[in-house]
Amino acid sequence: MARRLFGTDGIRGQANVFPMTSEIAMKAGMAAGTLFSNGGSHRHRVVIGKDTRLSGYMIETALTSGFTAVGMDVFLLGPVPTPGVAMLTRSMRADLGVMISASHNESSDNGIKFFNPDGYKLSDEAEAEMEALILGPTDKMLVPADRIGRAKRVESAQERYIEFAKRTLPRDVRLDGLRIVIDCANGAGYQVAPNALWELGAEVIRIGVDPNGTNINLKCGSTSPQALCDKVREVRADIGIGLDGDADRVVIVDEKGDIVDGDQIMAVIAESWHKRGTLAAGGIVATVMSNLGLELYLKDHGLTLARTAVGDRYVVEHMRKHGFNVGGEQSGHIVLSDFTTTGDGLVSALQVLAVVVGTGKPVSQVCKRFERLPQVLKNVRYANGKPLEKEIVIKAIDGGKARLGSKGRVVIRASGTEPVIRVMAEGDDHKLVNAVVDDIAAAVQKAAASG
Repeated sequence: MARRLFGTDGIRGQANVFPMTSEIAMKAGMAAGTLFSNGGSHRHRVVIGKDTRLSGYMIETALTSGFTAVGMDVFLLGPVPTPGVAMLTRSMRADLGVMISASHNESSDNGIKFFNPDGYKLSDEAEAEMEALILGPTDKMLVPADRIGRAKRVESAQERYIEFAKRTLPRDVRLDGLRIVIDCANGAGYQVAPNALWELGAEVIRIGVDPNGTNINLKCGSTSPQALCDKVREVRADIGIGLDGDADRVVIVDEKGDIVDGDQIMAVIAESWHKRGTLAAGGIVATVMSNLGLELYLKDHGLTLARTAVGDRYVVEHMRKHGFNVGGEQSGHIVLSDFTTTGDGLVSALQVLAVVVGTGKPVSQVCKRFERLPQVLKNVRYANGKPLEKEIVIKAIDGGKARLGSKGRVVIRASGTEPVIRVMAEGDDHKLVNAVVDDIAAAVQKAAASG
């Protein structure tokens, strides 16, 4: 059955428009509280964090009403990164964790992400069960008046996350002498990330730390890193760190003001952990969109790259199933399961800083592990039908793969959020890669036009 509420990362949409309304948020609290309050005689508890969007107040209040109505105690964390919610769900022995955020989306959007007691996101089955409860009658979920839950603020949430993040560094690593620019995207990490870096000894220049409810991700943060690049050059910083709205992804900027993406960051961490003997399963996990250059680099170091579908949940599922402890996406959403259960921009950046401190080399040398192979991506819109199943498209894809051979890749996928076919190819010959993408895109357009 098609879902009406849950997408690839919880419930998300424009604030005050279905499904991101206070009514749905309240019912989501009731449904989640009902599902996660079935075991044991203890008072069941949920922790709720949020980013800095104006609509977060509305959704937080609605969720609290829903959870307390079904007898759950609510612990409100305030603005804290998504990985902080996952960590505190485990640390506080909560039955459930909730993050109110639309991550890297604009301020008019918002979302609700749910975490199991172990800090991992809910399964598809759990989300389907919750959706059925939300869209059905809610009166049977209500508890008697004497069992209504309580709500309280957790004043120490940010300090607890800062201490957790600092402990992910080796004990002998300090950041003294480093000048760091941190861009927090006016989002959830605007207090904790700069404070953690300062407490570790760095000189910290802060930008994107003045949230007003509507400026989250606005020309700042990991999705708009130009301001970060400019500031690094202006103050002659050693490194720039850019987070997104909920601080679960990161981009690095080197001392020259050049951007380092998630593929390079994963390469740095993988090699560092491999040398220390802590890299599990002999490699890392990434998606089909990660550059072929990363795969070849890892291969040269005797390491493997396991690829999954696009989406952090698929990366995490593969990591858990096969015992990997490093995985992520080109976008900078990196999961280090020795420490976290979801992406953590600050923790990922700290692992890069550990290598910078340990080697004494500038970030531009530390973070350029491989040359990116030319990669071309085109998006082809279609009105209806299934163009990828048409013979003309299948032949074009097979032909493109044959032309690139072992020196390239072709990745074709339908978007999960809009009627778009994404056509991507990469290889060592940029002209050939362009031609392959153009030919496949033309075939998709022809198939789409024919219905």
